[in-house]
Amino acid sequence: MPYTTYLVEKGASHSFVAEAKPPTVTMPRIKALMTGSLPGFVDVIRNLNSPALLEDSVIRQAKAAGKRIVFYGDETWVKLFPKHFVEYDGTTSFFVSDYTEVDNNVTRHLDKVLKRGDWDILILHYLGLDHIGHISGPNSPLIGQKLSEMDSVLMKIHTSLQSKERETPLPNLLVLCGDHGMSETGSHGASSTEEVNTPLILISSAFERKPGDIRHPKHVQQTDVAATLAIALGLPIPKDSVGSLLFPVVEGRPMREQLRFLHLNTVQLSKLLQENVPSYEKDPGFEQFKMSERLHGNWIRLYLEEKHSEVLFNLGSKVLRQYLDALKTLSLSLSAQVAQYDIYSMMVGTVVVLEVLTLLLLSVPQALRRKAELEVPLSSPGFSLLFYLVILVLSAVHVIVCTSAESSCYFCGLSWLAAGGVMVLASALLCVTVSVLTNVLVGGNTPRKNPVHPSSRWSELDLLILLGTAGHVLSLGASSFVEEEHQTWYFLVNTLCLALSQETYRNYFLGDDGEPPCGLCVEQGHDGATAAWQDGPGCDVLERDKGHGSPSTSEVLRGREKWMVLASPWLILACCRLLRSLNQTGVQWAHRPDLGHWLTSSDHKAELSVLAALSLLIVFVLVQRGCSPVSKAALALGLLGVYCYRAAIGSVRFPWRPDSKDISKGIIEARFVYVFVLGILFTGTKDLLKSQVIAADFKLKTVGLWEIYSGLVLLAALLFRPHNLPVLAFSLLIQTLMTKFIWKPLRHDAAEITVMHYWFGQAFFYFQGNSNNIATVDISAGFVGLDTYVEIPAVLLTAFGTYAGPVLWASHLVHFLSSETRSGSALSHACFCYALICSIPVSTYIVLVTSLRYHLFIWSVFSPKLLYEGMHLLITAAVCVFFTAMDQTRLTQS
Repeated sequence: MPYTTYLVEKGASHSFVAEAKPPTVTMPRIKALMTGSLPGFVDVIRNLNSPALLEDSVIRQAKAAGKRIVFYGDETWVKLFPKHFVEYDGTTSFFVSDYTEVDNNVTRHLDKVLKRGDWDILILHYLGLDHIGHISGPNSPLIGQKLSEMDSVLMKIHTSLQSKERETPLPNLLVLCGDHGMSETGSHGASSTEEVNTPLILISSAFERKPGDIRHPKHVQQTDVAATLAIALGLPIPKDSVGSLLFPVVEGRPMREQLRFLHLNTVQLSKLLQENVPSYEKDPGFEQFKMSERLHGNWIRLYLEEKHSEVLFNLGSKVLRQYLDALKTLSLSLSAQVAQYDIYSMMVGTVVVLEVLTLLLLSVPQALRRKAELEVPLSSPGFSLLFYLVILVLSAVHVIVCTSAESSCYFCGLSWLAAGGVMVLASALLCVTVSVLTNVLVGGNTPRKNPVHPSSRWSELDLLILLGTAGHVLSLGASSFVEEEHQTWYFLVNTLCLALSQETYRNYFLGDDGEPPCGLCVEQGHDGATAAWQDGPGCDVLERDKGHGSPSTSEVLRGREKWMVLASPWLILACCRLLRSLNQTGVQWAHRPDLGHWLTSSDHKAELSVLAALSLLIVFVLVQRGCSPVSKAALALGLLGVYCYRAAIGSVRFPWRPDSKDISKGIIEARFVYVFVLGILFTGTKDLLKSQVIAADFKLKTVGLWEIYSGLVLLAALLFRPHNLPVLAFSLLIQTLMTKFIWKPLRHDAAEITVMHYWFGQAFFYFQGNSNNIATVDISAGFVGLDTYVEIPAVLLTAFGTYAGPVLWASHLVHFLSSETRSGSALSHACFCYALICSIPVSTYIVLVTSLRYHLFIWSVFSPKLLYEGMHLLITAAVCVFFTAMDQTRLTQS
């Protein structure tokens, strides 16, 4: 950007590095720029569909002062300020595949609007640079071209304003800034240095600059922009602004004007402090402000007596320093105090979540029985009386809190019907919890490994699952463990592999000591001997024909597959170690080079192409074994289409076109793959529905579930970036090894298999390169195959692309239990265990975040993790619905 560089180094300008507070996404940052306030983290959700901004802002004050405002660019501005622009043209901000038209639609207005004189403020928000970062990262060759384009746009605006200044009495002000930065992967939303540091350049002929005057950029807060723009435009500072005036901007003005500007800013901040801090008089910033005012009064009296004296200048300089210190102290104090929490709504939500968790924990003995049903006698008069009493108490509390609350409250803002529904739910959950607790205490139903056999003991694997879950939950209370949560899951799956290896060796070398949880027994049926799993309340009936089923553990280990059974845990361990090297994630080591960075560099496109092709081939080999012939063909063509799509957008190469520069958006290729994804999913759904009608056709249901799983695998292959395709291949390989050589021969029950699927699903979430950092969300996955922004498909595709690991492992769990189970309640047990293993950390974390709401890292560490947990809870709910649907199919057939 040569022209911009010239203005910064030698032109009439002031340059700064403005620090943006997390979350570093567009809508909260626009709010910070225009209001000077600190947005809440919930604005990350509102960013998807921004509501009208009701807070005081520079735009609102300018509109009230009769300023004519014109806007072109990101439509988020139009949503925030729907009635403030005399002319506007918004562009869709979420369609990240477009980085040319989205900017051309802004630039095409420039020539016309710059020639006109019927506007006071012109706002342009260009999106192309941000979109390129999302698509291909900050090192893309497209970045240089886009920066050059922006430099020419700036030059056009600046030269036009300079030519007009001859006709206007007042100078113009040109502000060049970014709303957020860009991480090393091209995304944003978190708190890394690259994401929070943004450029801020103010250009005006009013800024006198002598030859040789070198100005180094100063670090300021992004919230300082609102106060500076308001003072520059002669407008009131937004009343909720916590920012301070950028003093270098007014440094060339007379001393009286400088002091007047600083006084306006400190008065506004002191009023905001009085509104938010009861003991504001003891605040150091407020004391400094009062001292500054007294000194300012002395200076004015001296100024009226003698306007040109050294004493006047020295006193003015002292007042100036005092005001600047007061501004800094007030701004820091307000930034720490202004965060207001809706405690009542938070407590209501926490209570409901804890009631559900308590109910799940108390239901363990009954839920793991053969029927997997929970009976709650709520019809008794005692519980009915308790139910109505709790509703009356909650209603009284609700009325008292809502009528006495000084600040706005979300729960109080709900209609009485909605609030009453929440109270009924809380009351019902409390009564159910009391009922189950009574049954547990009276009946003595304490959780055991096998509720029917009190003598059954906990194995080492059970203890690992229990201690691992408890350790993970406890780790969520530390910010460092939240930032590096991937290390926790890597440790747990590695330890799980070692425990499985130890269990395999013990069974082979020492034999089974004691009765296993689900022992293999031989029964005589109509067709001869049948091997069947022994059923117990904690076990699942996994019936197999002897000729087609798995033999006992000792028979497996004496057969030709012995070495594969013994080696499988170590092979899985090796796969996990390789995947750790693919994507560095978290915070502490995210900057270190990894295999993914090496593959995505332009110098190694050939290696990436070979690896992507090999991964897709492995995916086909591992998935096609359970598909029908039609689905096999669709899968093969779909995977071929995935490679063609990546070649079309320039990520990989064809062998016969190594130097092709014909890059497109790959719309046709991606839609070609979507056709096969939908076809495979439709075929699988058809087979499932048919299996409900034909109760005897158990194989049809198994094939249908596998085809649904295959369709999801194909969709994941399309959405994954090329360097992440090995993650998908290794996931399928580990599932195959676990199914054939661990779960079947070692005879694990449904609860253990469910927890193992959950653990590996969580580990693969991080193997993809995800973290508890919003910046790692690959939103470009939501626009694969779309030529315009369509909200629902974009959100669903982004969610699936992010949580592909947990979803694929959960889908595999449903297929595995369904294919191995013809009676019993394996799916019911799995659904309960899956819900429980997800609910424990979520519920605990909600309580932790509520108690740590004033923690130093609440916005940068704990809040993003809470959003991830909320989304994960929705995914888990969808998985449990799928479990329940498959279990209902079994009940219908039986």
